[in-house]
Amino acid sequence: MSIKSADDLLKRLNSLQLFDHHCHGIVTEPLQRPKFEELISESSSPATVGTTRFDSQIGFQVRGSCAPIIGLSSFCSPSKYIEKRATMSPATVNSKFLEAAGIKTFGLETGHSADTITTPDELNQLTGKTVYEIVRLEKVAEEVAQKIRDQESSDKETAFLKELDATLQTRINNAIGVKSIAAYRIGLDFSPSRPTKDELSKAVANLLAQDGEIRLEDSTIIRYLLWFAIDAAQVIQLHIGYGDDDVDLHRCNPLLLTNLFRESSGSGARFTLLHCYPFHREAGYLADVFPHVYFDVGLAINYTGARSQAVIAESLEVSPFGKILFSSDAYGLPELYYLGAKLFREGLTKTLYNFHQEAGWPLEECYRIARMISYENAERLYKVGKENRANE
Repeated sequence: MSIKSADDLLKRLNSLQLFDHHCHGIVTEPLQRPKFEELISESSSPATVGTTRFDSQIGFQVRGSCAPIIGLSSFCSPSKYIEKRATMSPATVNSKFLEAAGIKTFGLETGHSADTITTPDELNQLTGKTVYEIVRLEKVAEEVAQKIRDQESSDKETAFLKELDATLQTRINNAIGVKSIAAYRIGLDFSPSRPTKDELSKAVANLLAQDGEIRLEDSTIIRYLLWFAIDAAQVIQLHIGYGDDDVDLHRCNPLLLTNLFRESSGSGARFTLLHCYPFHREAGYLADVFPHVYFDVGLAINYTGARSQAVIAESLEVSPFGKILFSSDAYGLPELYYLGAKLFREGLTKTLYNFHQEAGWPLEECYRIARMISYENAERLYKVGKENRANE
């Protein structure tokens, strides 16, 4: 089918399967309105008294685009949406939105609240699609530290590092990549160098001396984890920019990682910068100048809603198109998978069609770029499908 209009281009994009390279599981229990509103916000606090999370870009997207999926009219009231949703089983709700999303392959990050949301196997059972695991580095270190601290051992520091290395190797052997939340725990303004033995010894001793549930917030150990992944030539996902309220946004600019990218050049490791808003232009620059850096604007797409097309357009300004990925960063709600996919397809269509109108880009070439960003770039990066298509 030839492409002659924006509608034709959107139809072709709607038929494209997506590779959601960074997402999380979904809840499988019924949700009341307070919990639902919590899951359409990055804040850990409830909405300010007298307000609702539905009065936001993402809230309007839920009412406008998600309501028809469960048989309601667009822009029904929030209460009506929640009431109708509650009459359906969680399995039915999840199935409807996951099917409508049209996602073929998932990269599921398993380190965040893993005991309350679906595992990779469970998401596979829900969708019948391919689900790969992304391993969160800090979570592995915390679990190993908890185990070693509570054991009887004469040299817990050595035991920790030995167990950590073995566990990481086992986990990455069964995954397609790893993720670090350094942005949350230490900011991105950390030293890019490998930690010394003395630094590591002191850091491990302090970590194992923690009482209660261990939380990793030490830059030395996080650097150790990153360099383990670099030496293992992993795809390393890094949170960038917009996120939960425990992140210091001014310390999440990806330009702070420039020296790490320089030092890791040629290692075989590849970095994917996640979310990136409002630093998506900086991320595009880094993807341009460093061969092993990629990025996406996932999460930002849902939260910017009706303005997401502008974010998508800005992400295509300087980055090579072969370095841009799709992700939903969906967590908890199946609606977020659907909205992430829908807004991405629509925003990318509008952006590419504008390039056709304003710069004369052939529509078939626009579609080729859309295929790359939707699926092929991630397929090549994670080495899970066809061979390198860069020279086609």
